[in-house]
Amino acid sequence: MMIPFVTFTLLIFFNLISSSSSSQISISVTPKTLSKSGDFVTIKWTGIPSPSKLDFLGIYSPPSSLHDNFIGYIFLSSTPEWESGSGSISIPLVNLRSGYQFRIFRWTESEIVPDLVDHDHNPLPQTKHILAVSEEVGFVSGRGPEQVHLALTGFEDEMRVMFVTPDGKESYVRYGLTRGRLGRVVKTRVVRYEKEDLCDAPANSSIGWRDPGYIHDGVMLNLKKGKKYYYQVGSDSGGWSTIYSFVSQNRDSGETFAFLFGDMGTATPYLTFLRTQDESKSTIKWISRDIEALGNKPALISHIGDISYARGYSWLWDNFFTQVEPVASRVPYHVCIGNHEYDWPLQPWKPDWSSYGKDGGGECGVPYSHKFHMPGNSSVPTGMHAPATRNLYYSFDSGPVHFVYMSTETNFLPGSNQYDFLKHDLESVDRVKTPFVVFQGHRPMYSSSSGAKDISLRKRMIEYLEPLLVKNNVNLVLWGHVHRYERFCPLNNFTCGSLALNGKEQKAFPVQIVIGMAGQDWQPIWAPREDHPTDPIFPQPLQSLYRGSEFGYVRLHATKKKLTLSYVGNHDGEVHDKVEFLASGLLLSAGIRDGPADAVHMESKFSWYVKVGSVLMLGAFMGYIVGFLSHARKNSADKGWRPIKTEEI
Repeated sequence: MMIPFVTFTLLIFFNLISSSSSSQISISVTPKTLSKSGDFVTIKWTGIPSPSKLDFLGIYSPPSSLHDNFIGYIFLSSTPEWESGSGSISIPLVNLRSGYQFRIFRWTESEIVPDLVDHDHNPLPQTKHILAVSEEVGFVSGRGPEQVHLALTGFEDEMRVMFVTPDGKESYVRYGLTRGRLGRVVKTRVVRYEKEDLCDAPANSSIGWRDPGYIHDGVMLNLKKGKKYYYQVGSDSGGWSTIYSFVSQNRDSGETFAFLFGDMGTATPYLTFLRTQDESKSTIKWISRDIEALGNKPALISHIGDISYARGYSWLWDNFFTQVEPVASRVPYHVCIGNHEYDWPLQPWKPDWSSYGKDGGGECGVPYSHKFHMPGNSSVPTGMHAPATRNLYYSFDSGPVHFVYMSTETNFLPGSNQYDFLKHDLESVDRVKTPFVVFQGHRPMYSSSSGAKDISLRKRMIEYLEPLLVKNNVNLVLWGHVHRYERFCPLNNFTCGSLALNGKEQKAFPVQIVIGMAGQDWQPIWAPREDHPTDPIFPQPLQSLYRGSEFGYVRLHATKKKLTLSYVGNHDGEVHDKVEFLASGLLLSAGIRDGPADAVHMESKFSWYVKVGSVLMLGAFMGYIVGFLSHARKNSADKGWRPIKTEEI
């Protein structure tokens, strides 16, 4: 085991002697010690002779990594003074429980290897010619855990908190109603996974694997309803985190606030093997604004699959949790599994009609199952050395809303444990206590995007799951996977629900909405006309009432009488679409009249008002209005969006 390390050390030594004697290249890093994730370092270099536009700075953690095993890179030509052979770059670093090192390499166009490319098919840098190696940079010890995030347990007087430490030593959560008196203490349990627990490359290879640290899990108990609590995690020996706060749940308040989205990912300050998601920063920014505006009201976040987009590159999980900590440490952060957390070639349930591939990068649900702990005890064996996959399907109440989560990546057919759970759960909802039901999963049951791989899977979902949704009067069904926003009419087997404008009251079918627009920027185009498959003509199906191409998230507010779901766009933080439900099950209205100037917003043909006064007169009036507005559905222009590869939806 020592030979590769000795060889690597000697290689650096001789390269340094050679490069220093010929050109006296220097590289420096300040500061040498960082306090916490997100702190910046500045890397400076001088003396590079005849700079190449492809010369790059490799970022390494741990410092003993071989040249090809960088976690990221930055081209020196991205700095304004690069042609002088000198320059500087400042970037934030995430604590990977190991030091960092920076190396400068010479790379020219003649050395490009066409088959060695990144996720965008751009050539990956080659590391044959090292020019300079920096000193190591590390994080100070004893400052406490990081990656703090909350979750509900299913019990109103509890709140779960999870975090990461480098050594797994005994840690605690201390909490209380005032910042200065954190007198209540609970011990955490700790879990960890190893490289051998993962199923495929790159997750279990030297390129993708990094020490994940030790994951701690503690539950704050006996919380008073709707109170602001302060808490801190850590230990005297390992240090304590900063003091965070949250507002405890209160099911008696008759009010629910939630922020929901799919496919967000994370942003990195460097290039890496995979495309990262810069737009995720805006999503977190606007949600932070909304949480702040709530004041002392409880809320939750729902991220329905394709969470970090790590896909086997471990440090991207660390980057994700660092990025979401400002919101996830304040409100419970709930998830369901997506293809990029799970799918791998030997997954145990893979019917021939499915479109499951290798999108999980060999993780096979292991990081997802360890880093989150959702209510319930659902799990599925992997059939390999990897531990069983958890957090697959579950439900909980929050105020007047019953939230249900499913796994589209594991067996959902009749006879499966998941199907039995969903059937029993939906049939058992107390609609007096929680008049609204919101159902969520990753791959959509309906979509008018051009991605065709999931058509067979959707058929099974419509055949077996949709009857459960319709029979049990589910109000909202939310999906990710397609990186767009699309709201459908109340649907049952591709048929829009009757508005019952003939004077007979009738409940609407579930409203299905795709909300996978939180960060991933590989956008599918809409499906073209069947008779013009190569022409840029993307007709909007009658069932699709609003299609949006803007990044964003949805904001849910419910009372005992009404639920409102609003689509917030990231470019302006404003509402671009809205749908409202009454507790009776009726769809009250959809669309908004006064939105941003750059979008067209009309009330849809399925909007109506509760009948007051003369039922027949109002019914006739609304029939006229609905007919007039039936052609006013929004159809986005799609300009400037890159088509997604079919396998990467």
